[in-house]
Amino acid sequence: MKYIKYSKYVADPLNDLSAEDLLQLLQDFLLESGFNEQSYNFYQMDPERTMENLHQALLEALRQQGMVPQELLNELLENAKNFKDSQLSQLIDKLLERLAEEGYVTIEQPHANQGQVDRPTTGNAMGPEGQAKFELTDKALDFLGYKTLKDLLASLGKSSFGRHDTRELATGIEAHGSSRPYEFGDTMNLDVNATLLSAIERQGLRVPIDLDYKDLQVRQCEYQSSCATVLMLDCSHSMILYGEDRFTPAKKVALALKHMIRTQYPGDTLHLVLFHDSAEEMPLSELARVKVGPYYTNTREGLRLAQRILSRQKKDMRQIVMITDGKPSALTLEDGRIYKNAFGLDPLVVSETLHEVARCRRNGILINTFMLASDYGLINFVQKVTEICRGKAYFTTPYTLGQYLLMDYMQKKVKHIH
Repeated sequence: MKYIKYSKYVADPLNDLSAEDLLQLLQDFLLESGFNEQSYNFYQMDPERTMENLHQALLEALRQQGMVPQELLNELLENAKNFKDSQLSQLIDKLLERLAEEGYVTIEQPHANQGQVDRPTTGNAMGPEGQAKFELTDKALDFLGYKTLKDLLASLGKSSFGRHDTRELATGIEAHGSSRPYEFGDTMNLDVNATLLSAIERQGLRVPIDLDYKDLQVRQCEYQSSCATVLMLDCSHSMILYGEDRFTPAKKVALALKHMIRTQYPGDTLHLVLFHDSAEEMPLSELARVKVGPYYTNTREGLRLAQRILSRQKKDMRQIVMITDGKPSALTLEDGRIYKNAFGLDPLVVSETLHEVARCRRNGILINTFMLASDYGLINFVQKVTEICRGKAYFTTPYTLGQYLLMDYMQKKVKHIH
């Protein structure tokens, strides 16, 4: 006789977690800037981005949030040596598989030894030498930017926002100005009342009304411009010193700004420049992996690179958004050598940097500076930059940086926030 055995259903305690929930739990680990490490190597592809470390990071995040059932924790404590075979380890493996299946991470398998066959590797299955690694996808970076932007807008009390308004008038969709005669090339935002009235004034009131080309009237709206932005991030060593991580919040703001521009300002462009002992343009897709390292701040070289990038952009508005916590302390000489002086405000470094600021103003490039420190030398330097380029200076903290930066980008109002 055939028997059917029934057992009590045991629900997966972590089954309700979506891939987006997992990314939010892991964001501090994924955007790590070197604050928690003993050694700092600038722009080094992190050798520790293995699936094993991702596994441990997720376990720690779940434990800190109190999301791991107590019986699984007890099992872990009783048999810590065989953690890989525990139920908790298997649950975390499934969660990491979910991240890979939904396209948030890609997994790079280790090369199999001769005679071995490559198998799909996720979670705790680490391959021949335990060196399977993962990479964040653009989808994951975009989601992290979206979550950061959503959190920032919630604190601002903003529900929606449009493009950059100016004082000019043009034909468009939203009418805020008076009507005028249609000209070739205008958006056909027809003012029906004014058009009919023009035809009646020309030929009198009769039916049918005979419309002529010169009767066409179009509504005027506020002209909305496009903007090219270069985000300059200071990634010198001081950004993670003094017991505070200032670089990770800056990275999150950059991802949020990228998402906002892609979804709300499709005509705008955003480029990223990192400045330290020197400066280089960085693809936004690589931002999550960048760490701090060099000790000096070559602001002038960052401004020069930003100007070269903006010179290629045919936009109505061009601006540099600079996030820094230190005064200029390095300068690239004509022969390529880097002159460094971290003690006080070096007259040569400051004068050459301010000359570059003046060049930005002559080229019609606005500079807005976000200060993450209250050092007297930095304040003095930023005040001179603001005076020369007629930009804005924001004296802020890592916790309010995103709010001020987004308000500045959306409103474009001249003001100082102290």
